[in-house]
Amino acid sequence: MNFFISPFKNIIAHRRILLSTTISEIRKKYAGSALGLAWAFLYPLLFLCVYATIYAFVLGVQYEGLTTSEYIFLIFCGLIPFLGFSEAINSGTVSVVANAGLIKNTMFPIELIPVRTVFCAQMTHGAGIIILLIALLITQRWNIFVPLIIVVWFLQILMEIGIVWILSSINVVMKDLQNIINVIVIMLMMISPIAYSVISIPANLRLLMPINPMFSFIVASQKILINGQLPSASECVGLIIWGPCVFLIGYLFFIKMKKVFVDNV
Repeated sequence: MNFFISPFKNIIAHRRILLSTTISEIRKKYAGSALGLAWAFLYPLLFLCVYATIYAFVLGVQYEGLTTSEYIFLIFCGLIPFLGFSEAINSGTVSVVANAGLIKNTMFPIELIPVRTVFCAQMTHGAGIIILLIALLITQRWNIFVPLIIVVWFLQILMEIGIVWILSSINVVMKDLQNIINVIVIMLMMISPIAYSVISIPANLRLLMPINPMFSFIVASQKILINGQLPSASECVGLIIWGPCVFLIGYLFFIKMKKVFVDNV
């Protein structure tokens, strides 16, 4: 039982320094930008413009039961969680190597470095959710299930931390992992159901979709915000497996790998 609560206890015990350093990193990240924090809101909107132009207007994709504006909103609902995932994974993979000086730091344990990186990456995800909630209010599409999007977001953060714990520790001994991860993230974006329905996927390939870590999170977000529905039982299982389960596995893997950090960083 101690194993299951240990990572949460560690984060809570260092919550103040974790919060202060996260805020500091966020300020540092946007300090050199002319737009500052506004970039966190513009970034997902620019991505939406590209996706909407290609799928809705160039390719003329029709989504059954949705108007063009509703289809664009559906794309945004799937795009936001993936952009948050992409930023967390890409920046988190190199987090341990980039903070090698903290490996023996007792004030701020090295296992919290990836956590801080994931927290910093939530600016894009958080800004996107704010835009989505405002859009729901303006278009009067708010439904009773909308607050559940926060639960889906929380589970995704757990998954991102777990994956980053694994990748950042492997990157210590395999320095070119970051380049591989960049390619994999792009591939995941192409095969994720951001702009197309799950029904349109061939039946034999549909069974493989849950292997994609973002599949359940994207579909759940779209169902909650667009359709006003709860995720299916299989999607809820996916959220739990990719959320808390990966979080715990990632923590155990990171703790085991800490033994080789000093000799390889």
